[in-house]
This record gives sequence, structure tokens and C-alpha cells, in this order.
Amino acid sequence: MKLSNQYSEKRHMIVYTPLYETMRKRGISTYRLITYHGLSRGLINRLKHNQAITTVTLNDLCRILDCRPEDILAYVPDRDDTGEDN
Repeated sequence: MKLSNQYSEKRHMIVYTPLYETMRKRGISTYRLITYHGLSRGLINRLKHNQAITTVTLNDLCRILDCRPEDILAYVPDRDDTGEDN
């Protein structure tokens, strides 16, 4: 059944690559996020591996970096995603 496989496959439709460019522009390192802003190493690892984060975390990152959500994440369509419901 395709539906069950859909959730067991490793998909990266939301990526956090814009975050690192935003951090570079703001002069903020992951060390600073952990040490001065209280973000966990686990969260940094989740971002690094494009895993899910909460909207609360997204809000915190926007506040810390003084930016918008699109400066932190981007939507990348799955190449197998045709946009059709099966």
C-alpha cells in the first residue's frame, strides 16, 4: 500500500539550508545558539539532518535571528511527488 510506504520512506520536503546562510549573515554560530540562547544540541542535530521541528522552535529561531520563516527553511518538493492524490 503506497500510503504506508509514504511515511516509512525518508523524505526531506522541508530543508533548513537557508538557516545556515542567515546565521552566517547575522554572525551567529551554533555554539552561540546553544550557549547563549538555550537551544539544545539535539535541536541543532535535527536541523542539520532536516528533521521536523515545532512551530514554537521556528518562532524562537525567527526571534533570535530577527528574520522570517523563509530565512530558516525552504520547501523542496519530493521528486516522486506528482501533486496528485492516489
